[in-house]
Amino acid sequence: MMDLNVRSETRRNLRVYYLIKRGFCVAAAVEDGKVKVGDVRKGRVRSFQEIPHTGRSGWVNLLRFWREDRFRQLHKHMERTFSALGPIYRENVGTLSSVNILLPADVAELFQSEGLHPRRMTLQPWATHREIRQHSKGVFLKNGEEWRSDRLQLNKEVMMSGAVQRFLPLLDEVARDFCRMLQVRVEKEGRSLTMDPSPDLFRFALEASCHVIYGERIGLFSSSPSLESQKFIWAVERMLTTTPPLLYLPPRLLLCLSAPLWTQHATAWDHIFSHAEARIQRGYQRLASSQGGGFVAGAAGGQYPGVLGQLMEKGQLSLDLIKANITELMAGGVDTTAVPLQFALFELGRNPEVQEKVRQQVRTSWAQAGGDPQKALQGAPLLKGTIKEVLRLYPVGITVQRYPVKDIVLQNYHIPAGTMVQACLYPMGRSSEVFEDPLRFDPTRWSSGREEGRRAEGSGFRSLAFGFGARQCVGRRIAENEMQLFLMHMLLSFHLSISSSEDLKTTVTLILQPETPPRITFSRLSGAPI
Repeated sequence: MMDLNVRSETRRNLRVYYLIKRGFCVAAAVEDGKVKVGDVRKGRVRSFQEIPHTGRSGWVNLLRFWREDRFRQLHKHMERTFSALGPIYRENVGTLSSVNILLPADVAELFQSEGLHPRRMTLQPWATHREIRQHSKGVFLKNGEEWRSDRLQLNKEVMMSGAVQRFLPLLDEVARDFCRMLQVRVEKEGRSLTMDPSPDLFRFALEASCHVIYGERIGLFSSSPSLESQKFIWAVERMLTTTPPLLYLPPRLLLCLSAPLWTQHATAWDHIFSHAEARIQRGYQRLASSQGGGFVAGAAGGQYPGVLGQLMEKGQLSLDLIKANITELMAGGVDTTAVPLQFALFELGRNPEVQEKVRQQVRTSWAQAGGDPQKALQGAPLLKGTIKEVLRLYPVGITVQRYPVKDIVLQNYHIPAGTMVQACLYPMGRSSEVFEDPLRFDPTRWSSGREEGRRAEGSGFRSLAFGFGARQCVGRRIAENEMQLFLMHMLLSFHLSISSSEDLKTTVTLILQPETPPRITFSRLSGAPI
């Protein structure tokens, strides 16, 4: 329970925010509901210690998190705390300390101070696993010049426009096949089928990731998908679930104690690495065979060899580093696309007018594209708007972190260099200070040229689900195109509906997901492509 002094300070902070937003650089006091500037020193930047906080003891807070199950409701905890303390607050939980911010203008200031080698929070349980198993670390766990060097090599194969052109047809192939599989199942039920699509979405995401990364299909749309692939999906889910509690405790202490939570976490990562190792070995063997016949990068028999084949043939990264980064890409490429697609199907199902508007644009674009998936996506910007709107309301990761390389001022508070600052995406996406009618699902709000008037300040930092700048998600282009192509073919083939329009209850593992996956009714559209 916050004491009255903190509540009073909170109200004063909120008034300071509004004055700054209107162009004043002064602190202000509030008496009897009136803002009084004269009693406060003009332009005074307040100290770090004056930032509103949730309690000084990280260990006491950690106990509260455990007792009140705040780990699984961390997004709601952040939303409540911003409501109580204003647009900036400090929090200590176990060994972690952070400053949390909400407003795009503050996020813009933060990112302008990220430096040449941006840092985000290190997931220490992941790093500890790599160290004790003597695995190399991928770019997700690296910092400094070593990170930058590896990242520039990866960008060429996963972020650049040339790379997107190479892997887009593979994603389109998987999305088409998924729709064909679902059409067969729907026809067996008599033109409509109501189900929980989440298991199928996980299989779709894994099939798509393997096709792009390894250059091979693994047959997950068959009537009996392999046990190996099912185990991989389970391992990723277990890894994500066990990560958050381990973030706030020293992993090596848990290792020494043989804590069951750490054992589960490490075992899940071991299985993920084993799955990747087997496929990397097959890729290496294919490469060796192709080189014997005059292999050219990206054109073995005219077929794109996947990200793995491209990296191996170019030889700019060692095999150990390729393995580390490919494993991270695979581990981060299943749940992080399958879960947003659950939310997308749900929101389109409970907003039939929006669904039809997007469908009409998709149909027109598809007819004009002549089967070219890139042209089809370019002609249907509402697909991208749909993904951005889904990730606004249901961000996969609920925060983006940076450590400013120089002292900065946020909300008139001094933030020392090296402080972990978190942009909190879930509260931001649902804040009326940032978005007009924030709970309305409206893909058109992202249309080019549409401005939100008084909320234009920092507007370029309102959509951060994939991060920002040099340290944005390395798999962003794969994920964005994978989800857009999936929705394109689903909307061409099916009408989506749901039985209940009540809001979904959500929970956080390492990512935001539904407590219970929504059930979707898929109805075959007449004239749908086969």
